[in-house]
Amino acid sequence: MFKIGDFSKLCRVPTSALRYYDDLGLLKPAQIDQFTGYRYYAADQLPRLNRILALKDLGLSLEQIKVVLDEPLAAEEIRGMLRLKQAEIQQKVDEEQARLLRVEARLKHIEQEGKMPTQDVVLKTIETQHVLSIREVIAAPSDVGTLLGETFMAISAQGIQPIGAPLAIFHDEEFKPADLDVEIALPVAAPVKQNIELDGGRMLTVQDLKGFSLAACIIHNGTFDTIPDTYNAIAQWISSSGYRFAGPSREVYLTAPDAEGKSVTEIQYPVEKA
Repeated sequence: MFKIGDFSKLCRVPTSALRYYDDLGLLKPAQIDQFTGYRYYAADQLPRLNRILALKDLGLSLEQIKVVLDEPLAAEEIRGMLRLKQAEIQQKVDEEQARLLRVEARLKHIEQEGKMPTQDVVLKTIETQHVLSIREVIAAPSDVGTLLGETFMAISAQGIQPIGAPLAIFHDEEFKPADLDVEIALPVAAPVKQNIELDGGRMLTVQDLKGFSLAACIIHNGTFDTIPDTYNAIAQWISSSGYRFAGPSREVYLTAPDAEGKSVTEIQYPVEKA
């Protein structure tokens, strides 16, 4: 029999961990002195302790390890538990590899430009939104503002107020300076179920606008004349960070243009790993 300190040295496990394993019922001492409370361990407990350490090294929680050791699990159940852990570890590896690419892209930019980039791209999950929307082909990008104003006036006339920032979705598969396929969407409360008719029989339609599981997002703070620079910045980031475009871009208009024509707009691109 070994005192807890000697057993700790033998198995190279801290006494604090051995006491914790005792509290959890993972590894009870072979004997406890009823007068002193000293814990004693036996050599034949080493195989169980080694099994605990091996399963812990695989990433299983102590609660999972206790189930594996104490309950008569079938081989398929244990295999399933380990497969889940395998998938969890792989996801973490993938996330860290993606982070590594982003760090490398930032370092490359600093080496080329000699300074930190002035705009930052972040990855987000974009939730589904309940909206009133209209999709049309407009003559020029400047007509987005006109269409936005028309939709705002239409819903205000019905006593409806947006509950979020308006947005535009650009459905064209390539850049077009004219005749753009654009959808304007205004987030509204869930109880809104009625379509709204615009001039010429056009219709604002109620729908649930699907979000993105992963979107690269960048903030443009300035006039719309300079927004192509921001698009270039996010396109370069997506390419250099190991992603690719996975759907149409969106512009979320966080503020209205001020007297100088400056506003804050978030550009969102759905992305996936390249």
